[in-house]
Amino acid sequence: MVETMSRASSNAEKVQALMRLLGRKATGAGSIYLVGGATAVLIGWRDTTVDVDIKLDPEPSGVFEAIAEAKTALNMNIELTAPDDFIPALPEWRERSTFIERHGLIDFFHYDFYAQALAKIERAHSQDLQDVDAMLRRKLIQPSRLEGFFSVMEASLTRYPAVDPASFRNQLKRAMQNTQGVSS
Repeated sequence: MVETMSRASSNAEKVQALMRLLGRKATGAGSIYLVGGATAVLIGWRDTTVDVDIKLDPEPSGVFEAIAEAKTALNMNIELTAPDDFIPALPEWRERSTFIERHGLIDFFHYDFYAQALAKIERAHSQDLQDVDAMLRRKLIQPSRLEGFFSVMEASLTRYPAVDPASFRNQLKRAMQNTQGVSS
């Protein structure tokens, strides 16, 4: 039996410390996109997150050694995962990703809010739907554009056999109905 180490939840200060550490320790240039709970705690609609999800693109040299050090030094869970691991990548997601700051040779971004919202809607966990609502309230995403991005990627869902397109579309409709009062 493999024993996994339980690590503490991460707040905004720990996520910021992670960015500084990775920027200081990585030996090459690149971009790191924060996803999910890391975005939520930095923007401020959640106090903590269990995992800090990141995407490396392009991957900075030395970043894996820095991540291993950060997991221990900061007592945090770090996962290499992003929306495009679960649903098709949206066109121009990099251009819509929001710059946070630069540390060393690494630029940090919030992964495209539309892609994050669609991945959360597809998964449909309670916390995910609360996150989508928070993005809508903060005007990080607009319902009409979100529905448009779904239509753009819908044909590509065949490459994701775990995703049922009809169920996904229904989950999107329900999520948008639950946000009435949030302006398009």
